Amino acid sequence: MAEEYKVVAKVISQKGICYGKQEVGQEFTIWEDGERGPQGLCPWALCAMFPFATVLRFGGSFWWEEDPDKTTVACPDPRNPVVYELRREEK
Repeated sequence: MAEEYKVVAKVISQKGICYGKQEVGQEFTIWEDGERGPQGLCPWALCAMFPFATVLRFGGSFWWEEDPDKTTVACPDPRNPVVYELRREEK
């Protein structure tokens, strides 16, 4: 079985009105010790970041990113975008 990592999402940009009440600087642990999902994280944003977080969780990376332990993902609301930085950390 592949090694698993903790994945943390940090809000790095928020424009307009976020109905999920996400604010710059907030951090959410996506996976850690079997958690179901992070409290307070917008479920629409979680759906958008899920494939990217899964790659990081299992040690993968994205060729277009300078840091193999990070990537950025935007929520799906084009009028009120929230951008998250996902980072992989050791458990």
